[in-house]
This record gives sequence, structure tokens and C-alpha cells, in this order.
Amino acid sequence: MKNLWNDADAEKMVADYAKKGVDGDLALRVYTTRLLGGEPRLVLHGGGNTSCKTRATDLVGDEWDVLCVKGSGWDMAVIEPQGLPAVKMGALLKARALTELSDEDMVALQRSNLIDPASPNPSVETLLHAFLPHKFVDHTHSTAILAIVDQEDSKALVKRVFGDRLGYVPYIKPGFDLAKVAAEVFEADPSVEGLILDKHGIFTFGDDARQAYDRMIHYVNVAEEYVAKNGKPKAAKAALPAKLAKASDIAPMLRGAVAVARGEGRFDRMISDFRTSDAIIDFINSAKIAELAGRGVSTPDLSIRIKTGPMAIPAPDADKLGDYKAVIRSHVETFAKDYQAYFETNDALDDVKRTMLDPMPRLTLVPGLGMFGHGRTLKDAKIASDVGEMWIEAVRGAEAIGNFQPLSKVDLFPLEYWSLEQAKLASNKPKPLTGQVVLITGGAGAIGAATAKLFAANGAHAVIVDLDPAKAAEAAKAAGNNSIGVGADITDPAEMRAAFDKAVAVYGGVDILVSNAGAAWEGRIGELDDATLRKSFELNFFAHQSAAQNAVRIMLEQGTGGVLLFNTSKQAVNPGPKFGAYGIPKAATLFLSRQYALDYGAHGIRSNAVNADRIRSGLLTDAMIASRSGARGVSEKEYMSGNLLGQEVTADDVAQAFLHQALAERTTADVTTVDGGNIAAALR
Repeated sequence: MKNLWNDADAEKMVADYAKKGVDGDLALRVYTTRLLGGEPRLVLHGGGNTSCKTRATDLVGDEWDVLCVKGSGWDMAVIEPQGLPAVKMGALLKARALTELSDEDMVALQRSNLIDPASPNPSVETLLHAFLPHKFVDHTHSTAILAIVDQEDSKALVKRVFGDRLGYVPYIKPGFDLAKVAAEVFEADPSVEGLILDKHGIFTFGDDARQAYDRMIHYVNVAEEYVAKNGKPKAAKAALPAKLAKASDIAPMLRGAVAVARGEGRFDRMISDFRTSDAIIDFINSAKIAELAGRGVSTPDLSIRIKTGPMAIPAPDADKLGDYKAVIRSHVETFAKDYQAYFETNDALDDVKRTMLDPMPRLTLVPGLGMFGHGRTLKDAKIASDVGEMWIEAVRGAEAIGNFQPLSKVDLFPLEYWSLEQAKLASNKPKPLTGQVVLITGGAGAIGAATAKLFAANGAHAVIVDLDPAKAAEAAKAAGNNSIGVGADITDPAEMRAAFDKAVAVYGGVDILVSNAGAAWEGRIGELDDATLRKSFELNFFAHQSAAQNAVRIMLEQGTGGVLLFNTSKQAVNPGPKFGAYGIPKAATLFLSRQYALDYGAHGIRSNAVNADRIRSGLLTDAMIASRSGARGVSEKEYMSGNLLGQEVTADDVAQAFLHQALAERTTADVTTVDGGNIAAALR
């Protein structure tokens, strides 16, 4: 591992932060924390922590000796000084005399001694940092170190690899007890330059930021070199099918299998992030991959990301793909039953009241293909995949020099079900569409963009499909929530299929279709040329059918139902003069929506339509408004507000109707009119 310290960069950071009133010690603490946090083989997504001991002034001007330690929720790779809250050292050191201190009381002690009461909670390992006398302390979950400590004879191996330069601390759950034992190990030999925490990671320390950082990189390199020089031959590879199925073939099946059933057709869906590389394939093709996955996580911190460890499933045979959904579901059911047994067995060991987390895997290994990270959001799914890559790195190293023996699940349980994590989870309320994927055609237009933005605000990830890829990307950026834009001519079946394939590749599947794209051509129907009418049917009917077919194909593979939403326009029931080329295919689309409701309701797939009228958009342009108002003999203002409410209807109003239909779990074959009130267009 390369040492990234750079004198010029360090000096610049000190100078830049000095202008903001941040002292040099804290500036250098930020500098080396970022160096550590930027290396995934050391820490990932909020893992690890660092500290420095310095002086700070409180709100009334009193100066204190403080510990600036990483705060909860901060990522070391992008940390700022406020991510290292200052805690008064006196109270922390006094706590060492206590015989016991609960996690809740420990957090209360730390918060009550913050210099700034608005600071985040200090790390759960704050007391360990405080009890060590060094000015700078670094802690990581290095994969190379884990390869050494995730062994049955880890204590002897640590001695062999590091000699007397590092102290050895047996596994203890992070908190007060670990802090006391770690301090005792250091005091038994104050010459050590760091501590190895069994099944957990490494601490290094020093009198300045560079010394602590240099020691971390040095000892990680010692571990890496030991693994490289002492590696045994790789395990035998599993036999793979002659013809492997593709990741896109199985992604919807897997995504549906890991959705949490809530009863009566309701599901908490997951997003899936597929990841592959030569290194991933080489490892997961091992004949013993299922056994390794079953042993658990490489460091207990990973339990909040991938639970008790990955799930391994067989490689998919392309010639037997029809049977593979049952194979996946069988493995998911086994994983869930094992997880429930793990919870019930360990929960019964004390009287603490706990709520079991959902039992679904968060990381699935598929020999021959790669791995899928699962999460309620794309961010969570990607984190699971990132963790999976580092799990592979650590387990590969452990297996190279011995046998991967991580923390037992009995010891893992108290950390996964740490009371403070439980409280945090209880306060986390998902949005109505969290975990769902919506694909919107015509997504860069006024109605499509408004719908994408509203659905994303309610938790969905949006796939915005539009003829113009740049506008699709712009609309996706405006929608937010990791939405994506896809350019496609939806009258081309191949391009429509490719748009849905992109949704599967990025998110694992599709749950909601908003088939919205359309365009209008004018002319009296008896004088209209066939080419224009056929062109209108291609976009205003057949493209809706193509979108729905693709959506249903994926929804059936997922097995968790879904929603089809069609923009059919009031023209479907109340035709306007010279507008037959538009209204006739829209009427067909209205009945198409009802046919899907009829044919797929038994599969939990709902189908509804919105009849909107007079919405300013790419279809109803200023020129079109002038033309249509002229055709009806009214002013443009009267035309746009010519309804029972006397108010203009907007794209946002249509988006609200689509959202209502998406959330109305017991509504299908519905037609919602969004036009401000038009009796002639009211359904009878």
C-alpha cells in the first residue's frame, strides 16, 4: 500500500484551514483522515475512526483539553473539521475508573461533554482513543490485517507477523469494555506502535499526524507482504454450466426474491447493484464459495451493511433459465430461515427487547457472473457491493495463509443489534416509493419531468426515457435520487427494449411504468393521409403497447406485482375537431390499459390511465394553443382555463394523479380525469 503523505499538500491544508480559524493539529488530523478514508482496503462508508488530542474553547470562552474524534455519520474520505467533534478529556479519562458503563450511558457521557452541543455523536470507540496517551490515533479495518486476525490461531500469527511492535487485544465488542482492555494491553508494553484488535482491525498512534499515519501504512504493508509471500495454492474451482445465463437474465428474479413480503400483495422492494471483475469472478468461482459465505463477515462493522454475510447461489444455466427462479427463491428462503434462527437463538440469551431486522440477504454471489448488492436505495445497494469487494479481498487473503475464521455469529449479534443502532433504525421512516423503480417515457417533457421529480421525491429511482438523450439526462439530474436518463426512439422496439434493459442493469428491475410519450397531428379525419395516421398510431398506441409488454415481462420475473400507468388524454373520450389522428390511437390506448388490468390483475399488476387536457408541454405548444383555441372560437386564456373550475391545469397536477394511482394499492382499471372539470369528457 502506497504512503500518500505529501508535505506540500499537508502544508496547504494547514494554511487553508488556518484562514478559517482551525488550528494546525486539527487540520493535519483532517488531512491524514482523508488519506486513510480514500483507500477502500482500509475503510469503507463511514467505517474506521481517527482522533487527536488538543485544546478547544467552549461557548463561554473557557479553554479545555479535548479529544477531537470522528463523529457518527461522517465518511473519513471527505471529512471536515466539524466531523471531528471535540469532547472534554477530563470526563473521558475519569470514566476509566468505573467498573461498568452501558452503551447508552457512554453516549450520554460523551454528548454531555461536547464543546459544541450541536456536534454529531462521537464514535463508539471514543473512549479507546481517549485512554491511549498519544496525541494522534488512527483506526482502520484493513483487509490485509483482517486476513491475519480472521484465523483460528490469530494471536500466534499476529506475533509471528509483527513481533513485539504491535499489542494484541482479544475480541471485545466496541465500547467501554474494549477501551479499558486496549489501554491495559498498551500499558503492559508502552513501546508498541499500535494495537491489533482480533477479528476487528488495527490501531496505530503517534506524537504527530504523520507518525500515526506512517505507522498505519507500514504495518498494513507488513501484513500484505506476509500474505503475498506465504500464500498457498488457490482452492479448486466449481464446475460451471457450458452456457451461462447473463446477469440481466437473472437480475429481476433475484430482485423479486429478496423483496420483503408484507402480506396482501405488499412488498418492501430492494434495488440491486450488479458488480463484476476478473478478481471477483476468480474468487467466487471457488468450489467452496458457499461455505466461505456462510462463515460470516470479515469484520463485525460489516454486519450493518451485509448482515451475517453474503448469500451464494449456483451459477445460472442459460439452457435451464426457466427453472432458475425457483433455485433463487429456495436459497433466499434458506438464508431468511437461517437468519431468523440466528436472531431467535441469540435474542433469547437475555431480556433485552429487540426488533428483528428483515431477514433478506444484502449481498448475493453468483459464480460465473459476479455479485449483486441489495439495498432499499441505490446508494445502499452500491455500498453493499463495495463491502462485498472488500469482503472478498479479506477472505482471499485469509484463505491464502490459513482458513478464514471470522467472528462467531454469537459475538456478532450484539453488534448487529446494538441498542443505539436499533434506535436509529426505528426513527428511519422510508418514503412511500422507497425501493421502487419507475420508468417514464416522454420523460423530458413537461408532464414526464414533473412526474419523475415527484416520484423521486417520494423515494423512487426514475429511469427517464426520451428521444433526446441530453434532455433525458437533464431531467434525471433535476429529478435527483440517483435517477438516470436514457435516449431512445420508443417507436423502435429494439430501442424500447434497450431502455428497459438499462433499468435492469442499473437498478435490477422495474416496478412502475408511466407510459407518457405522445405527439399530436392535426387535420380532418376524412382528409388525413394514411402515413400521418399510421405515424400517430406508432407513437400514441403501439409505443404504449411496447412499453407495457417490456414492463410486464420484467414484473412477472420479479413476482412482486407492479403498476402500469398510461397517459391517454381526454381525447380518448371527448374528441376535438381536426384532432382524430391523435384521439383515435389514444382511445385505443385507454382500452389497452383496461386490457392489461384484466389480463394481469391476478399477478398483482395494476393498470390505470390518466386523461389530462390542455397541459402546456412539448405537445401543447404556444402554436398549438393558438390553433386549438381558434378551432373552438375562444381566446387562448379561455381555452386553457375552459373548465368547470375556471383554472389552468398544469403538468404538476398530472404528476399528482400518476402518483395517486401508483400508491392506490387496491385500484386498477381506473381512469382519472385531470382537466379542471369537463362534463363532456367525464366517463359514464
